[in-house]
Amino acid sequence: MIFRIVSSLVLLLTTLHASAAEKPNILVIVADDLGYSDLGCYGGEIETPNLDRLAAGGVRLTQFYNTGRCCPSRASILTGQYPHAVGLGHMTQDIGRPGYRGRVSADARTIAQVLEPAGYRSFISGKWHLGTEDPTRHGFEEFYGTLVSAKRFFDPDHLIRLPADREKTTYPEGKFYATDAVTDHALQFLDQARETPDRPWFLYLAYHAPHFPLHAFPEDIAEYADRYHEGWDVLREERLARMKELGIVPPETELTPRSPYWNYGETETGTNPAWKTLPENRRRDLARRMAIYAAMVDRMDRQIGRVFEDLEASSEWDNTLVLFLSDNGACAEWEPRGFDYKSSNQNILHEGKALAEMGQPGTFHSAGSGWANASNTPWRLYKHFNHEGGINSPCIVHWPAGIDKRHHGSLDGTPAHLIDLLPTLAETAEADFSGPGKSLLSLISEKESPTRPLFFEHEGNRAVREGDWKLVALRDQPWELYDFSEVRTELNNVAEAHPEIVGRLSAAWDDWAAETQVTPLPGDYQVDYLRKTAD
Repeated sequence: MIFRIVSSLVLLLTTLHASAAEKPNILVIVADDLGYSDLGCYGGEIETPNLDRLAAGGVRLTQFYNTGRCCPSRASILTGQYPHAVGLGHMTQDIGRPGYRGRVSADARTIAQVLEPAGYRSFISGKWHLGTEDPTRHGFEEFYGTLVSAKRFFDPDHLIRLPADREKTTYPEGKFYATDAVTDHALQFLDQARETPDRPWFLYLAYHAPHFPLHAFPEDIAEYADRYHEGWDVLREERLARMKELGIVPPETELTPRSPYWNYGETETGTNPAWKTLPENRRRDLARRMAIYAAMVDRMDRQIGRVFEDLEASSEWDNTLVLFLSDNGACAEWEPRGFDYKSSNQNILHEGKALAEMGQPGTFHSAGSGWANASNTPWRLYKHFNHEGGINSPCIVHWPAGIDKRHHGSLDGTPAHLIDLLPTLAETAEADFSGPGKSLLSLISEKESPTRPLFFEHEGNRAVREGDWKLVALRDQPWELYDFSEVRTELNNVAEAHPEIVGRLSAAWDDWAAETQVTPLPGDYQVDYLRKTAD
């Protein structure tokens, strides 16, 4: 379906004149740690009417892949490269290897730098996390947000404004919330872009919701306070049923068993427990965590709605190409109870008054592996891993002026990857770019979708996706092979039955890994949450 849609884009582009003003504006919206099934339009129960509306007027990709982690995904989004190739194969620690320097390479061109010669002005509001200190040195005119990971949603000092001589918006005491502030500054940047109506704009709107710490206003949490007491087992069943109704997954899709988890430091492993086996006070604590998470997603959707309203009021909605996605699957860190204080094995069982205070300023919670498993319904595993729960994310493509109305609300199952975003945007904007991805505009010119391999690695977890085959492995574990011709739940490992496919795909992974600065894999990532292994 996406190729028929892109065909209409090609027809549109052939009718455009050369002036930059007629090129589409580009808005890329990225959520942080959002699970595959969290949005209403992907089967979730969380209220997301604005993103649901985007899906109804655009295309939902059902096999869109990320890298499994925030830094690497953002490197791929912004440079169009596999993350190791630009030095961000892991996080922002420099572990002394070319693929793992902890900062985006100086010679890597960002979307902003690719689009600038084509006449675009570029802005970023939200999360950078590429290891460098100033996005305005990478082609962006203005920046507001965090240079690092999400830490606090109620602390205005966590977000900065660049260039240094710019003033950021101030808020009355108790009124600051990061998701809102990121949106406020994004709207300011759009006003600034409209000062030059002859030039199109690119806005990278990179929210850090719903990344931990779980923070939300009490009134937002109240909307979901009673929603999750039935637990993650019931929620997974409910979501899968809706996903089948929507066509997100085939009717024959089975729910995967509850996934395993590894705690901070990997000193303990286990399987997410059945909800009914948990004590009642633990269930209340966990239900509150998921209510806060849902409130964060809900509020992010409402803030996105403000941006959409602004585009419509400015008559820019029709000719703005909007892409929405998540940087990785939902976050399991680190076990079913979640954590408190900081990312660690520390957990507090909240009861009584403390239960009502969860999610407020001064707190620091995560949702834990059980809820992450539900957010990634029906897939296995989560963020950090290369099974579907870690690398398959929602992706919505919307462009009223470029997508034929016959395709509005459609689904497309063509495997695609973050490396494909920049080639697509570059060709849409008539800008020069070369990378490992495939512009969707180029794919349509080939009449048929070519079978091409997509590669993955994070923390020793690794995968190859080629056509209906997926080869995947956990760190230090043998390859597993799955046939995706019917379902993608990774339940039937056929590696022993197809050694020739395992050999071919693993050899392709080895070649890619050597060429892309992935190997030799580090034995020590210099982080406390991972055990050391032999190089």
